[in-house]
This record gives sequence, C-alpha cells and structure tokens, in this order.
Amino acid sequence: MTSDIAALRKWNKLNKATQNRLLANAFCVDCFVTTIVDYEITLDKFGFVLRGKCKQCGKDVARVVEDDWFSHESE
Repeated sequence: MTSDIAALRKWNKLNKATQNRLLANAFCVDCFVTTIVDYEITLDKFGFVLRGKCKQCGKDVARVVEDDWFSHESE
C-alpha cells in the first residue's frame, strides 16, 4: 500500500506508544474494536486517515487521526 509523504511526516511526529494505541483502536463492522494491519496513511482535511485491514477478519477498516492528537502529545 502507498502512503502520502505529508501524512507520514505527521504520523512520525507521534511517539510509538501513541501510534500503537491508534492502530489498536479501529472499528470493524464485524469484530468491533480491532487492530489495523497492512495500512496506508493519507492526508485528510481533519488530519490523516489510516486505511487497512482488520487484524481479526481481514475486512477493510479505517481510523481518522485528527490534528488535535498532536496537541495531546505534549501533555
């Protein structure tokens, strides 16, 4: 999967613990809360979007990461 370079720069500003927390907190219509695997990152008007597959069933899932997350990093 391909990712957007500008979105990757934003993603890389988050510490690993926050990245892992976001990856492990996606919604799947079948499994409910799941982990995103095989994901790509693209810019969105609110921040960026992680699009990938549900770790449990393999269906498409997505997670929006709002720009607001970056203000939480300094806390």
